[in-house]
Amino acid sequence: MKTKAVRLYGKNDLRLEEFELPPIKENEILAKVVSDSICMSSYKATHEADIHKRVPRNVATNPVIIGHEFAGELVEIGDKWKNQFKAGDKFSIQPALNDPNGPVGILSAPGYSYPFIGGDATYVVIPNEVMENGCLLHYGGAGYYPASLSEPLSCVIGAMHANYHTVQGSYAHNMEIRDGGKMAILAGVGPMGLAAVNYAIHRRDRKPKLLIVTDIDQSRLDRAAQLYSPEEAAQNGIELKYINTGKMENPVSELKTLSGGEGYDDVFVFAPVAPIIEQADGILAIDGCLNFFAGPAKTDFKASFNFYNVHYARTHIVGTSGGNRDDMVEALDIMTQGVDPAGLVTHIGGIDAVIDTTKNLPSIPGGKKLIYTHINMPLTAIADFEEKGTENPLFAALHELCAAHKGLWNVAAETFLLENG
Repeated sequence: MKTKAVRLYGKNDLRLEEFELPPIKENEILAKVVSDSICMSSYKATHEADIHKRVPRNVATNPVIIGHEFAGELVEIGDKWKNQFKAGDKFSIQPALNDPNGPVGILSAPGYSYPFIGGDATYVVIPNEVMENGCLLHYGGAGYYPASLSEPLSCVIGAMHANYHTVQGSYAHNMEIRDGGKMAILAGVGPMGLAAVNYAIHRRDRKPKLLIVTDIDQSRLDRAAQLYSPEEAAQNGIELKYINTGKMENPVSELKTLSGGEGYDDVFVFAPVAPIIEQADGILAIDGCLNFFAGPAKTDFKASFNFYNVHYARTHIVGTSGGNRDDMVEALDIMTQGVDPAGLVTHIGGIDAVIDTTKNLPSIPGGKKLIYTHINMPLTAIADFEEKGTENPLFAALHELCAAHKGLWNVAAETFLLENG
């Protein structure tokens, strides 16, 4: 079967090509990709190419398909997997295989490391190791875009599971955020921060009593408050406040005041900016846990940390990068039950938009850029659908469908695009 895919050959060398996929083996699966959410990690892999920890050293002669936040339908099942999967099943994939037999050791991953599987393609061959590691996951919910966004949602789920707190007088480390505690999400209204807010206020088993979300862009804060409102959070027992720290003379002091003077049990940093890390350190409560979520691009990135408080107040730090299979299963489960990640999505495009979008991702404002691989469409902000609809009836219809859902992407809009795009 032929596929059309965006392949990486070297630093900033992406090519949209059509080529033949090999016939599947008895332990492989042929799949149709429907949607892929472009991640900053793909930008980093494109920028670094053969020095990236997940990209093979011989990528110049053996190119890989990029994109790792994808969903679609299974088409043909190899004999080994016919008892577990069937044609027509909707799927998502946990890309972090950590497979020691993969093409680049323990960091192998679809979307970085393989010639025949990645999200920015029309059809792919899912290799045996994906299934062996339990990383081909069923999705039973409506649409496809939620399954594409299950990977980024799993990352924030994993971050909250990775936080920990100690027990005074013992050496026990209790994993998880503090139930009923105070949480701050700094630089928290970008796509991943919004995913964290969404998860924090809709989670059933544990949640903070107070949640502070900060940024320095008031328009982004206002949008976040519309998507995940303090009123909605209050219905789930959470006091939610969106704070513009750019308007504060002393953010650390004023944020601590909002906590009642005690500081925060769990603080998440969603931008690799040294002053934000130091701000997070300054607002930690006794036994507070700082989660450095946002990965820096520079290998020598540093920020100061108060080690007096480490010693006397038991403050500590963790770093997380991605979620595991269980986190992704949890993400798919809560979305199947109705938690909609559409608030993360601000732009829609076709496979022809992948290269420019990936190369320029840091300079494109907004949240997640969602690609539908079987259509051609320039990357377009949902907010621009109305204006473009004056000349193009497709955008006019998409605007109406999104306007009926608070301006958000939705299953009806996705279905219309797939049928008419």
